[in-house]
Amino acid sequence: MRRIGRLLVASLLALVVTIATTWAVMALWYRLPFPPPAKITVGCLFGLLGLATIVMLFTRLRTWSLIGFVGCFGLLLTWWSTIKPLADADWAPEVARQVTGTRNGDLLTLTNVRDFEWRSKSDFTERWTTRTYDLKTLKSADLFMSQWGNPNIAHVILSFGFEDGNFIAWSIEVRRRIGGAFSPVADLFKSNPLVIIAADERDVIGVRSNFRGEDVQIYRLKASPQAARALLLEYVVDANALSTTPEFYNSITTNCTTTIVKMMRAVGDVVPFDWRLIVNGYLPEYAYDRGALDTRLPLADLRDRAHIEERAKTAGLSAEFSRLIRIDVPSPSGNPGGN
Repeated sequence: MRRIGRLLVASLLALVVTIATTWAVMALWYRLPFPPPAKITVGCLFGLLGLATIVMLFTRLRTWSLIGFVGCFGLLLTWWSTIKPLADADWAPEVARQVTGTRNGDLLTLTNVRDFEWRSKSDFTERWTTRTYDLKTLKSADLFMSQWGNPNIAHVILSFGFEDGNFIAWSIEVRRRIGGAFSPVADLFKSNPLVIIAADERDVIGVRSNFRGEDVQIYRLKASPQAARALLLEYVVDANALSTTPEFYNSITTNCTTTIVKMMRAVGDVVPFDWRLIVNGYLPEYAYDRGALDTRLPLADLRDRAHIEERAKTAGLSAEFSRLIRIDVPSPSGNPGGN
């Protein structure tokens, strides 16, 4: 029985060492500031250390081998803790600025609101503006889902609507450099900072539906003006914090969905953990089950009406974009179109 117990413990430790070694090798590959051949060499050496440790866990040298591995892994974690996100770099134009906000009573003033004029997915006129919104006139919140390949994964955008028909959309994105590309794996290893973009819908939604060929869907949320206001102000709090203290984007823990969930919890909403918050292509099902969408209709009907591609292309990126993409989209408030 003792032997079986030792084998069981050694097997569990071997699993832990395997996971730690895999993470370490990938962290060294993505973040070690060496040329590729040197990174491969260092990664292979750490991989061999992990393999040797696993083998020796089943011998009398298990204790010393484990101490040696933990020591080396501790040194790697010390180095890892020194890696901080950059505040300044040659950022891609569409993520070059971080929105910030100030509040004076019911008036919210946002600086660096994006209002790009897109002619194609790579041809645009760059424009950043300052906008002031009257929080007393805030009346709605809508969920946008944008999918570009795998239907299980989507980019999530929340948009807040005002009585005058204006909307301000918030997109939590990877702050990539010029020429950089989105990589879910690389962004698990401190590759790029997080940025919060506030923009006109015809910019941040229109570029996805009309030029990037993404499948964009809109779901109108059952949110009171008070709840929408609290969430909007939490976006501002997080945006202001990012402007002074950058954070890394992480494909699992700090992304467009988990950051929204964190904000919702910060304003007092109960958001139970659910696997659909990670595999966020199923977020509409989660929201429907939680009563956050119009439950007077089956979810399948909401999904069918949510796709905005035809309406968006008919609207173009005109001043009527926001109103036209909402036509025939069910709203919990009973208003099927517009705001």
